[in-house]
Amino acid sequence: QRYGISFLNDRFRDGKTYIPFSYFEGATPDNDYTPSEPFRVTVQSTHVSGEEQGYMKLFIPCGGADSPRPIKLRMKGDGKWFLWEQYLLTGIRTPKSADPWA
Repeated sequence: QRYGISFLNDRFRDGKTYIPFSYFEGATPDNDYTPSEPFRVTVQSTHVSGEEQGYMKLFIPCGGADSPRPIKLRMKGDGKWFLWEQYLLTGIRTPKSADPWA
């Protein structure tokens, strides 16, 4: 758990608290990652999603990235799914209000 908290603190350092908002529909760098209401997150599956037994690879579109970001779920023996891997907190385009080149 301590690693998880340190990881989150590192990702949101330097004012990058906008990253989680980039996954909501309507949030883009041009509107400073302000999502549309009602708040919605899209989760997509592809032809590779269920290739690995006991795992499910899904994708979440990001308003600040060129392609959807993957997450991987793992199924326990009782049939419940848990987050196993995520690549949601990697760098994205800077919000327009914080971009000196915009």
